[in-house]
Parts: sequence; C-alpha cells; structure tokens
Amino acid sequence: MPKPIKRHIVLQPISREHHHGLLLSWKIRQGFSFGIAPERMKKYTDWFWENHLQAHFEFEENYIFPILDKEHPFIKRALREHRRLKRLFMATDKIERNISLIEEELVAHIRFEERVLFKEVEAVATTEQLKRIEQEHSKPIVEEWEDKFWVRNKK
Repeated sequence: MPKPIKRHIVLQPISREHHHGLLLSWKIRQGFSFGIAPERMKKYTDWFWENHLQAHFEFEENYIFPILDKEHPFIKRALREHRRLKRLFMATDKIERNISLIEEELVAHIRFEERVLFKEVEAVATTEQLKRIEQEHSKPIVEEWEDKFWVRNKK
C-alpha cells in the first residue's frame, strides 16, 4: 500500500475535496453492484457536479494551475481531463455508459493531480501564491443528498 502523501497545509482542503471525488466514484461502483437504475445515480452525479465539482475545477484552474506555465504538460493534461469530465457530467444521453466513465476517469484524474501535478505545484509555488490559495478557498463539502443508493437496503 502506498504511503500517504504529505500535502502542503494550504493544499490539504483541495485534497479533501479530491477524497470526496473518490467517494463519488465508490458510490457509483456501489450503485452498479446493487443494480441501481442509472437515472437514479445520474441525479446524484448532477447534484455533485453542480454543488461541488464544478466549483472545485474552477478553483484549481484559477488559483492552482496558473502556478505552472499554461503550456506545462501537466496543466495541459489536467485541463483536458477537466473538459472531458465536464462533458461526461453534462451529457444527457448514454447515461449508464457516461456514469461508468465518470467513475473511472475521475479516479484517474484525482490520482494524477495528487501524485503528479500537486507535487510539481508544491515544488515551485511561492509563498504569495500559496497564501492566495489559502485566502480564496473556503467551501467545505457538505453532503445533503437524501437518496443514499450506495447503501444496501435503502430506497
């Protein structure tokens, strides 16, 4: 088992948001394993996108990614993955396929940011840049969803 990554204190809230993204993927896997209707899971993924992930992506793009050059290959990859995930969340057709792709691609994206991109950001970020991230980030994730389809025997 890999050792936990010791993240700079300023980036820890972003990493906690990543943890919630990993939980979303786990919830989707649970939903599929329990035979939950994809439309039911789509309602939750829509809510998660609108209430958490969309703002998380915007925050990263506005305050974390600019620490590296916009032509940096890690930034290009992260932005490409953000666009791809946004398309998957926004799609209204092929729901089962798209939810399955969200589950897979979100995990891969989060692992990339945590293991590769954030390490690079931490290596080059100035004190001023880190202070700006700290000042601008404020929103903790609050789970307000009633339909816990990922828990067995719940409706």
